Amino acid sequence: MRDKPLVGVTADSIMIGRHPAHATIDKYLGAVIDGCDALVVIVPALGARQINEALVECVDGLVFTGSYSNIEPHRYRGAASVPGTQHDPARDATTLPLMRAAIDAGLPVLGICRGFQEMNVVFGGTLHQNVHAVAGYDDHRENEDAPLDAQYGPSHCVRLVSGGLLEQLANGAHEARVNSLHAQGVAQLGAGLIAEAYAPDGLIEAARVADASAFALGVQWHPEWKHAADPLSSAIFQAFGAACRAHMHAGASAAACG
Repeated sequence: MRDKPLVGVTADSIMIGRHPAHATIDKYLGAVIDGCDALVVIVPALGARQINEALVECVDGLVFTGSYSNIEPHRYRGAASVPGTQHDPARDATTLPLMRAAIDAGLPVLGICRGFQEMNVVFGGTLHQNVHAVAGYDDHRENEDAPLDAQYGPSHCVRLVSGGLLEQLANGAHEARVNSLHAQGVAQLGAGLIAEAYAPDGLIEAARVADASAFALGVQWHPEWKHAADPLSSAIFQAFGAACRAHMHAGASAAACG
C-alpha cells in the first residue's frame, strides 16, 4: 500500500515541434511533491477521451494549475475575446467537467490562477477578461520583462475573510501579501462558492466550495512559487496534502472492509 497520496496535476495542450503534447510547469509538480509530501501524476488535456469518474477514482486529489491561456468566453457567456488571446479548448474540455466530477466525488481540489477561474466557471460564475480595463479595478498583470523572482514577488495585500479557511491557515491573520500575475479575474462569483479573500480594489482573489465534503479551494495568486518561504503558501499545500492523505486512508479502509 502507498504511504503517500497520489495527486493529479492538470496539463495544458501545447505543440512540441509538429506534435501535439501535454505539459505542466515544474513549479506545480515541486509544490505537490515537497509541499504536500505526495506523489504526482500529470493529467493530460484529453477531454472526453478519458472518463472523468474513472480518473477521479485513481487519484487522491487534483491541482488545477495556472496557465498562459484563458478559458474560452463562451464557457461563461462572455463576449468574444480580443484578437490574439491565447485559448486552450482541449484544456477547457478536460478541466471543467473534471473539476465538477472531482468535487461531486469528494476529492480534494486546489485551483491556482486559471484553476481558480475554472472553479468559478464550473459553478456558473463569470469572468472579467481584462481586469485592468474595467473601471475601478487595478492592473493585476505582471511585468513580463522582469526576472521571474520579480514577477512572482509580493505585489499587493489581500484581505482574508473573517472566519474563513484562509484566515485559519494564516493563523488568524486578517491579511496576507501575495503575488499577482493575471489579466482575467472573477466578475460574478459562482453559486455555491464563498469568497475567501479580496484584493484592495475589491476583486475576489480566493474562494472555496461551500458544500464540498473535502478541501476545495481556489486562489488567484501563485502559492506554488517558492512555497516553502511563505507561511500561507506552505499552509495551503500542507492542508491540501493532509486532505489528500485522508482521502487515501479512507480509500484504503473501504477496500479493506470490502
